[in-house]
Amino acid sequence: MKLLAIRRLLRIQRVVIRYRLDDLLFALPLPWFLRAVRYALPWRWFPRKTLDLSRGARLRLALQDLGPIFIKFGQILSTRRDLLPEDIADELMLLQDRVPPFDSQVAVKLIEEQLGQTIGEVFSRFDIEPLASASVAQVHAAQLKSGEEVVVKVIRPGLKPIIAQDLAWLFILARAAEKFSADARLLHPVDVVQDYEKTIFDELDLLREAANASQLKRNFDGSPLLYVPQVHWDWCRPKVLVMERIYGIQVTDLATLADQRTDMKMLAERGVEIFFTQVFRDSFFHADMHPGNIFVSTVNPWSPQYIAIDCGIVGSLTPEDQDYLARNLFAFFKRDYRRVAQLHIDSGWVPAETKLNEFEAAIRTVCEPIFEKPLKDISFGQVLMRLFQTARRFNMEVQPQLVLLQKTLLNIEGLGRQLYPDLDLWNTAQPFLERWMRERVSPKTLLGNLHNQVEQLPHLANMTRDLLERMTQPHAANPPPAWHRRSDDWFLRLLGAAHLAGGAILLAGGPLNELGHWPAGIMIAVGLYLIVRR
Repeated sequence: MKLLAIRRLLRIQRVVIRYRLDDLLFALPLPWFLRAVRYALPWRWFPRKTLDLSRGARLRLALQDLGPIFIKFGQILSTRRDLLPEDIADELMLLQDRVPPFDSQVAVKLIEEQLGQTIGEVFSRFDIEPLASASVAQVHAAQLKSGEEVVVKVIRPGLKPIIAQDLAWLFILARAAEKFSADARLLHPVDVVQDYEKTIFDELDLLREAANASQLKRNFDGSPLLYVPQVHWDWCRPKVLVMERIYGIQVTDLATLADQRTDMKMLAERGVEIFFTQVFRDSFFHADMHPGNIFVSTVNPWSPQYIAIDCGIVGSLTPEDQDYLARNLFAFFKRDYRRVAQLHIDSGWVPAETKLNEFEAAIRTVCEPIFEKPLKDISFGQVLMRLFQTARRFNMEVQPQLVLLQKTLLNIEGLGRQLYPDLDLWNTAQPFLERWMRERVSPKTLLGNLHNQVEQLPHLANMTRDLLERMTQPHAANPPPAWHRRSDDWFLRLLGAAHLAGGAILLAGGPLNELGHWPAGIMIAVGLYLIVRR
């Protein structure tokens, strides 16, 4: 892997030189010691031919040449028009679904190898010319023998070695950063790269994408907010995916959306609602929501519906992360900065010795100016930068499990800024969060959680029985010492006392819906046995 990593570094250097990317870097207002570095670069000592390409085109072509990890980085950047010059953003937009395709004959051969049949045996029509091409795969239109119009997605050949080389360098940089920088250690760069490694390799398995799409479709079945195409499972393989062909308008095609009189305000608000529904209701969210994967239905433009494709990357949160995130956002919308600061301390994200008043004041300083402003007047890039600087002062650690969520938030913001710049993000999201928080503490939800816990009692009883059998087995060959037997007896008596206390609490609480008192009876019986046994 080290040899491959060195070869990859040389490849990156050649691309940088070829497309004159160092010129773009040194054109920025850098500190003097960084500007001085250009005089130490050997390729800048000699005259170079001028490329007849714009700076945006040079950057786009360089990212294309460097492969999928760099292309995805360009896709994320393309949604941040508030951070990039317009000419660069326009060029990077082409990375979303117009990456140069690979040879169609190679695609056909791969499809036939995966399906075990010829194209003619499976499809009544197959378009050789790709419908779209992206960083990881390309898509061909086709028609099944049964008459359904479908798209056939096929993975690009030879991706794994390139991705492995890039990841090797990312790991080297992450470990070096953790070793030499205390600030970097707060970001957990190695954990972040490990999460990204899992994500990118999962994306190369189209059966996983098919399963994700099916789950997302079930979550929004019959919803006016989002439509997900149907997967044709009979023709899905690890490197080939066949699914329903959709017809819609790409979400960034603002002219066509305007021509059909799309309600842009509702479209933007529904985008926010979809995001919060996926994160909080389902804990299953589409985490690759760049504009190339999002379309708008042409039906009912006055009540627009999104169409989502490419579910290769999805994210989920644990109940603890959901609850923590919701409480933070809820307190944030209420401008309860003291609550936000306290939640950070309680969760362990900042040290317990952090002074609450100072942390509260720092958060207020960053966040207060962005309220009561439309989206067009807020730069989340600047807000995030200032929040990071504030967090660094208080030794706050970045949580790797939230990296996908942060990436998705940046994509959502970029889309919202393009669709309806006057969107009031706070007034759109706050009612949803309030409703979700109420549902979290509703009697129905609490009863359901209690029922789930009661269902675990037989499993816990079996575990307790197995533990008792192991601990009470005679060891004739090697009898344990007396002190060991005494500690075992005390442990069992304590365990029995805990069962007795738990059973008493259940009895004191009265009947548990239709279950009656039998869970309490089991716990008391087990507790008495553990205490009186010899």
